[in-house]
Amino acid sequence: MNDEPIRPVPLTSAARRVLGVLVEKAKTTPDNYPLTLNSIVTASNQKSNRDPKMELDDDQVLTALDELRQKGAVTEVQGSGRVIKYRHAAYQWLDVDGPGSAIMTELLLRGPQTLGELRTRASRMHAFVDLSAVQNEIKQLRGKGLVKELTPAGRGQLLAHTLYPPQEQQYLQAKLEKRAATEVKDLPHANAESESSRGEFSSSENLNAVDKLLSRLEAVTERIDALEKRLAELEE
Repeated sequence: MNDEPIRPVPLTSAARRVLGVLVEKAKTTPDNYPLTLNSIVTASNQKSNRDPKMELDDDQVLTALDELRQKGAVTEVQGSGRVIKYRHAAYQWLDVDGPGSAIMTELLLRGPQTLGELRTRASRMHAFVDLSAVQNEIKQLRGKGLVKELTPAGRGQLLAHTLYPPQEQQYLQAKLEKRAATEVKDLPHANAESESSRGEFSSSENLNAVDKLLSRLEAVTERIDALEKRLAELEE
């Protein structure tokens, strides 16, 4: 473990997916680990245990592996038949142990989740005896700056890792605000008709503003993805 506190380094969406895949497969299918490029591509694009669904190709995964290798999160190893394979260095890079890596892996592979969801899903990699065990681990990860709360404390509180780049953090927050505004709008109103009308008008304004922000952020993200793909082609 490192002595210095971790300072989370933002990763692209492809790099987060690849890192999550490597940690997951090391824990769940150790006989097939380290992974070849083809195995990483297949695991990154699988339909189960992934959110959002992705369709990464070889070039995008290689670019993600280069990013992770430069940051010290992944290393190359020589496999049988001179095939290059890849293994993660997440324990050292993030300064986490088995329980912490299981939670971080689920957050990397599935995005924001509740405590209950994390306990259920991360248990395939580490057995958490109860919800308090997950809470204790979250507290440690939060202290290292690796996890943060996205919604207020209470039932259904959402937690996320802190490896999102700034534009993705804005996009994520805007989606949550839109969902909250939609839930408020759909609640039955017990106020007078005039108060209800004002409330609906305010909710509609909020939804429209969030929709515009989401559209702008989606456009920026698409341009960034296109530039990253073009850069990978030029580097080749």
